[in-house]
Amino acid sequence: MRSVQSSHFTDGSLPVFVFPNTLNFYVKDQSTHKQILTVYNPYEFVLRFKVLCTAPSRYLVVDAEGLIKPRCCVDIVIRHTAIHSTPINQQDKFRLQVFEHGVDKILGRKEIPSVILSSRVGTEKEKSTKPSDRSSRIENKAAVFQDAVPYHGTGYTPSFWVVLLAIACIAAVMLPLQGESASSRLPSYLHMSVNQKLVAAFILGLVTMALLKTN
Repeated sequence: MRSVQSSHFTDGSLPVFVFPNTLNFYVKDQSTHKQILTVYNPYEFVLRFKVLCTAPSRYLVVDAEGLIKPRCCVDIVIRHTAIHSTPINQQDKFRLQVFEHGVDKILGRKEIPSVILSSRVGTEKEKSTKPSDRSSRIENKAAVFQDAVPYHGTGYTPSFWVVLLAIACIAAVMLPLQGESASSRLPSYLHMSVNQKLVAAFILGLVTMALLKTN
């Protein structure tokens, strides 16, 4: 099976998988003053990430730089430190840059807009429709995957990468768990951890939804 190589994306077009796509901070809802960005690495190589912001004085980014192991994910905590002194509807932007570990050249980038709002609209209605909200979150995560696939500049079509990732995820899910060496003939480095299998299964679900939408 052919794996995704970082050398294919020397033009900075590596798909970057991050959720959510937008950060909404509500002045009257203190629970939203801290947001979490989840960044996924479905590739076979270690990614180094860096988070930049157009208004760094208004935000505190915990661990703005770090590494993501292959087929793993990391959570980046972002706190708004000046929400009460920031105008309503103020829009800022975060830029997530990813590099191959040990290489300074940018492989891919993703912009995440941020906006300050007064309060949530229809709070009571939202509370009564939690099941549909969960479905919307799953669909939004699928959209993150679909939007991240490049449509030009790489020499490969989107369907190629979708199918390639699907095959990789299926293989990862079928590999034995760590600690099952006694009952498996595969070498230990092909044994997956529980977290790696969960990430592979999650990405496989996104791939399946993306394939269904393109058919």
